[in-house]
Amino acid sequence: MTVVAVTRALVTAPLPQIIEKLGLAIAQAQLALDTNSIEVARRMAETEVEIGDETYNLLTLGFSPSFYTFTEATVEAKLSFTMTETTDMSVAVGVQAGVNVGVFMAAATVDVSYARKFSVTSEGVSSIAARLVSLPAPDVFTQLLKRRFEQPVA
Repeated sequence: MTVVAVTRALVTAPLPQIIEKLGLAIAQAQLALDTNSIEVARRMAETEVEIGDETYNLLTLGFSPSFYTFTEATVEAKLSFTMTETTDMSVAVGVQAGVNVGVFMAAATVDVSYARKFSVTSEGVSSIAARLVSLPAPDVFTQLLKRRFEQPVA
C-alpha cells in the first residue's frame, strides 16, 4: 500500500457514520436499560413478603429498581504508518593482466548493481468506551409508588 493509498483511506474514513452508529447503539442500549428497570419494578410489585400478619410487596417496603444512564461515550481511532525507501548501489571493477609466451593479455570487468526498495507499514487501533452510572428512580415514579402502595406499617 502506497502512502497515497493510506492517506486516501484516512481521508475517506466514514467518521460521520461511525459516530451515528455509536449514537444509535447508545440510544438502543439506554432503551433496553430503562425497559429492564421497569420490568424489575413490576416484579418488585408482584413479590410479596409476609411480616407478622401483614403482607407487603417489595416496593411498599422501600425497595426500588436501579436506573442507569450513559454519561459519556468515546470513539478513538489511531492510525500510524511508516514508509521507508532504501537505495543500494555498488560498483565492482576488476582488472586482470597476464603474459603468456610473448602475448600480453588484459581483461577488465565492471559489475554494477542498483536496487531501490520501498516499504510501507501501517497499523490501526480503535476502541469504543462508554460510561454508565446508576441513578435514583425518577421522582414521578417514586411519588406514584408511594401513593399507590401507601399502607400504614405497624
